[in-house]
Amino acid sequence: MGNFRNLAFWAVLLVLVFSLFNLFNGGPSGMQNREISYSDFVSAVEGGNVSNVTLDGEQVRFRQSDGQDYVTILPTDAEITSLLIDNNIPVRAESQQESGLQTFLVSLLPILLLIGVWIYFMNRMQGGGKGGAMGFGKSKAKMLTEKHGRVTFDDVAGIDEAKEELEEIVEFLRNPQKFSRLGGKIPKGALLEGPPGTGKTLLARAIAGEAGVPFFTISGSDFVEMFVGVGASRVRDMFEQAKKNAPCIVFIDEIDAVGRHRGAGYGGGNDEREQTLNQLLVEMDGFEANEGVIIIAATNRKDVLDPALLRPGRFDRQVTVGNPDIKGREKILGVHARKTPLGPDVDLRIIARGTPGFSGADLANLVNEAALTAARVGRRFVAMMDFESAKDKIMMGAERRSMVLTQDQKEKTAYHEAGHAIVGIKLPKCDPVYKATIIPRGGALGMVMSLPEMDKLQMFKDEAEQKIAMTMAGKAAEIFKYGAETVSSGPMGDIMQASQLARGMVMRMGMSDKVGNIDYSEAAAGYQANGGAGGFSVSAATKELIESEVKRIIDEGYDRAYKLIEEHEEEFERLAQGLLEYETLTGEEIQRVIAGKPPQAPEDEDDTPDSGSAPSITAIPKAKGKKSPPSGGMEPEPSV
Repeated sequence: MGNFRNLAFWAVLLVLVFSLFNLFNGGPSGMQNREISYSDFVSAVEGGNVSNVTLDGEQVRFRQSDGQDYVTILPTDAEITSLLIDNNIPVRAESQQESGLQTFLVSLLPILLLIGVWIYFMNRMQGGGKGGAMGFGKSKAKMLTEKHGRVTFDDVAGIDEAKEELEEIVEFLRNPQKFSRLGGKIPKGALLEGPPGTGKTLLARAIAGEAGVPFFTISGSDFVEMFVGVGASRVRDMFEQAKKNAPCIVFIDEIDAVGRHRGAGYGGGNDEREQTLNQLLVEMDGFEANEGVIIIAATNRKDVLDPALLRPGRFDRQVTVGNPDIKGREKILGVHARKTPLGPDVDLRIIARGTPGFSGADLANLVNEAALTAARVGRRFVAMMDFESAKDKIMMGAERRSMVLTQDQKEKTAYHEAGHAIVGIKLPKCDPVYKATIIPRGGALGMVMSLPEMDKLQMFKDEAEQKIAMTMAGKAAEIFKYGAETVSSGPMGDIMQASQLARGMVMRMGMSDKVGNIDYSEAAAGYQANGGAGGFSVSAATKELIESEVKRIIDEGYDRAYKLIEEHEEEFERLAQGLLEYETLTGEEIQRVIAGKPPQAPEDEDDTPDSGSAPSITAIPKAKGKKSPPSGGMEPEPSV
């Protein structure tokens, strides 16, 4: 409606200007007159070529005998009347009273235009639109309606505990007497906290679909502008809108953009962000009660929020939305696969078992990638192998078969990955090997992927030590096969991962007897954040002890991996040669190769997977001797 009014205003203004222009220029007929000099006019009169004359102030309009109209400018001292009468030419004089009005209108037109433009902008400034010059203080909250696609709690799966907490808020809005008769008060706010992609925003949309009350949505960054006071004004305007529509729900996404600790910024207590936060605190629980307005906020940075924002009375409920377990992943896959035709071999439970650590967004992406893979090859439904291919692409990166590797590079990559796989299989606390490949994926020339058999909630010391041994097994394999002088830069990523885990064991987990049960991670983080300024808040001897313990753990892991490769040299060689021949092997196929068997079992053979192999979604059949196109690329940087 606002855009229509704007267009109508400018259309009327253009028509007015065009009309005045035509009026002041004598209309369309004035444009047909040809202008000649006064001397030519006198000659035409004396020659008898003029049929009639019209005197209009300083202008003389006349028609010649050929029917053409002409115009000339009369000099101030010319005696034209007697000349025309002497030559018997009809003369008509027009009154000049209108010229004063026209002159007045011409002088008034710029002022009228300025007044019109000023009225237009004043209308915008006084609230004619949120995008106007004075619309900074207006809230950018949008009311969510069913036109945007209604989402209900049936579309939310895998986070049952969080859903129950919010279902109670919806029930309170639908039937407040059920709780108020027992003295219960409606919660003022609920904070959804969890890793990215776990469904916090989806939960908020489900509340909007279920509650049946007005639902306003806004981002935390929409409050903050470069002008001081704008954010606070937007908070006030948002709550005013919410009060008019109470009972209602206001959802603030990424609230950490405005709700960080006060006093931590460069502007002290007077900067724009802190003023916005102060206004939000007052509106949520100040002198004036906001009955019927429920604030729901989402963040994955709860640790940076101001304590005043988290206290009861503001955010009464803090709901943790974590990554789903295997049952939750199966339900989430079922939700996202509703509109996807699945093949008869697809088992969502097996897919859920093979995707530990996946968030809801990751699983949605998995289903989408599988559908795209099936469509790419022209299938009418999504098969299990499409899910397998999609999972490999998400977890290990897309294959880079167009790269060209020399035979020497391929061979070193194969032995590097064989080292990872052999050590991972022989160490009982390592996650089962899911797949090994020497086809470049992402930034790595080869990769060994391990998956846990079930969701892990904690890590033990022996498990961490064995994981470091498996991580260092790539370098140990290269040195065992080719010698220390020919080791490549491939273990660079392995060393980075092993160092990170070893430092965590020493500085955070208390898994070093010499360093003890002291958390040094915050001191180290503060030291790095200051660019090395201010000093690491521990003594030099302690820093040296930490580094020596980290080095000891990594060295012990390397020695353990080297000995395992040495003890199982024959299996190590078989696996490396198998990778050179087949390029990609699943966990079950690796077990057969190191046992001296072909990767694929004959149909009459009972091939029960060994305990050392990871659960695979499905085994991709490979014909013996069939090779993929040559691969190539960067220096090997395998990841475990």
